[in-house]
Amino acid sequence: MVDADRPPVRAVIFDLDGTLVQTRIASWEIFARINDRFELGVDRPEKYFELFNGNVFRSIRKLCRDDAQAQQVNAAFLELLRTEYTPPLVPGMAEVVRRLATDCTLAVMSSNAMAVLRRVLVANDLAFCFAHVFGGDIAPDKKTAMRSFLADAGNGYGRRCAADYDEAATRRDADPASTVLVTDTAGDVKDALAVGIRAVGVAWGMHSVDELTRAGAEFVALWPQELGAHILGDEAARPPRGACAVPAVHPARGPEAVRPTTPASGCGCGCSGKDCPVKDFVVGDDPVRRAAAIRRRRRQGSAPVSAPASTPAGALPPGPGRPSGPPPADELLQAVRRVCRA
Repeated sequence: MVDADRPPVRAVIFDLDGTLVQTRIASWEIFARINDRFELGVDRPEKYFELFNGNVFRSIRKLCRDDAQAQQVNAAFLELLRTEYTPPLVPGMAEVVRRLATDCTLAVMSSNAMAVLRRVLVANDLAFCFAHVFGGDIAPDKKTAMRSFLADAGNGYGRRCAADYDEAATRRDADPASTVLVTDTAGDVKDALAVGIRAVGVAWGMHSVDELTRAGAEFVALWPQELGAHILGDEAARPPRGACAVPAVHPARGPEAVRPTTPASGCGCGCSGKDCPVKDFVVGDDPVRRAAAIRRRRRQGSAPVSAPASTPAGALPPGPGRPSGPPPADELLQAVRRVCRA
C-alpha cells in the first residue's frame, strides 16, 4: 500500500540476480568453479550466499591473500558469468516489469557483467522496458550505480517497452524520495538507504524476510505481484498501456516464454529451426534486432485475422493458434449442421 506521506514513485531500480532472475543455483554453480580454482574456502552454497551481505566483490577480496589475487578472482568470475550464466526469470516478474514501465522510469543494476544483463533482458523480451542499465564492469558498486541514476538529468524519461525513450510524455524527474530499489539482499538494502532512496525486498532470493527487514527494507514482497500493489497502490489494478500491454506470447509456440537458446537455425528465438517466426525479419545475429523482430511478430500474431474471400463455406479462417490447413472433422460436422438448419 502506498504511504500517503510519501511522494508517488517515479523510478524503480531493480537488482538483477535473485530479484528478476532465479540465481541461487545458477550463480553458485559458476562460483563453485572459481572457488575450486583459487581455493577460497567457500565450500557450500550457504557460505557463498553470505558474501552478498555486502558488496560481493569486496567480500571476495577478504577471501584472497592480496589485491593481485583478488583481481584475478574477480576477472575469472566475471568471465564465466559473461559466457555461461543464463539464469531463468522469476515467474511473474515479466508482467510486473511491464506494468511498472507504464508509469515509472525503470533501471536495473547488477554486480554481473553488462553482457549478462543484455543476454537475460533480451532473451525475456524486457530489454526496452529499462531506461538505464548498470553492470558490474561499468559501476564498481551499487551505491555508485544508484548515485549515477539520481544524477542523470534525463532520469525522468522512461522506456515504455519500446526502443525509443518516452520524450513526448510529461517529464517526471526522479529524486531520492520517489525512487525505490527492489532487491533480494540485505547489503543492497543498506546501500540504498545510505544513498537516500527507498528499499523494497523480495523473499525469493538470497536473504530472508527477517534479514531484509532488519536491514531496513520498508516492505518485503512474498510474491512478485505484491511489488506492483506496494509501489503503485490502487493504480496497480489498471492494466499496462501501449507496447507494455503486448503479451509475451511466442507466435509459433503459444504462451511458452522465449528461451535463451541457440537453435540450429541460429535465429536465437527459441524455435526448432523450422518455420522460424523471425528469420524473414532479421539480418545477422544482433540480439536487440532479434528481440524487436520477435516483438513485431507477436503484435502481428495477436491482431485479428479476417477470413479471405476464398474461404470455403463452413470452414474457419486461419488465425493465432489455429492451423492453416483443413478444419478438424468435428468442426466440419458442426458447419454442415448449421447449413442444414438454415
